[in-house]
Amino acid sequence: MATAVRTTITDRVAVLTVSNPERRNAMNLDLSAKLVDAVQSAAGDDGVGAIVITGEEPAFCAGGDLSELAKADPATLRTVYAGFLAVADCPLPTIAAVNGAAVGAGLNLALACDLRLAGPRAKFDARFLPLGLHPGGGYTWMAQRVLGPQGAAALTLFGDVVDADEAARIGLVYRVCDDVVAAAVELGSRAAAAPPDLVRTTKATLRLTAGMATQAEAVEVEVRAQAASVHSDEFQQRLAALQAKISRSSR
Repeated sequence: MATAVRTTITDRVAVLTVSNPERRNAMNLDLSAKLVDAVQSAAGDDGVGAIVITGEEPAFCAGGDLSELAKADPATLRTVYAGFLAVADCPLPTIAAVNGAAVGAGLNLALACDLRLAGPRAKFDARFLPLGLHPGGGYTWMAQRVLGPQGAAALTLFGDVVDADEAARIGLVYRVCDDVVAAAVELGSRAAAAPPDLVRTTKATLRLTAGMATQAEAVEVEVRAQAASVHSDEFQQRLAALQAKISRSSR
């Protein structure tokens, strides 16, 4: 069966489903290129305010295509990385709805999202070293950013494989949900309901301030962005609506 990335839009949330069913959604060159196109298309759609990434049942993503990796040079590897790097670079809020196994490059895909939700069958397995393969695509940076040095070492060096509940306990996922895609869409719709430019700016600010050493540095970034938002039409309209609601409730 051919690879695909299917896109459906609900409540301004684009659900991108990666599909390579014969290989449990393994990320080959073709699927990676289709994911890049799908992410860029969703990010450029004025009707989309957030993105959910999930996999064709029953897996999330079983890693890279080993037959391609066996012959890969740095240029080829960068092309394989392109799909989840497009997710990582996306200006819209992104949620991984991990519905099954996230292995190797599939774990990269989940880590590339701003937020991860796990379904009951989710499993997280780095599996690079047991294959004799060095991690790639920024995995070591993402894993340490999410899990800290010890948690990243547990998954990467010591081969710890975690299920949904353990992933939530160690902070790899935000929440475990019975219907993970529906939960991701509901959560994404909250971000998508906010003013689009404000959401993009706030996501960019979160990334910028995450690398700052002091609160004072963050204040200087935020004060300019917040002052700009105060004078936006969206804020003035929402403020007027809130004040009218308060006025009606106090009568």
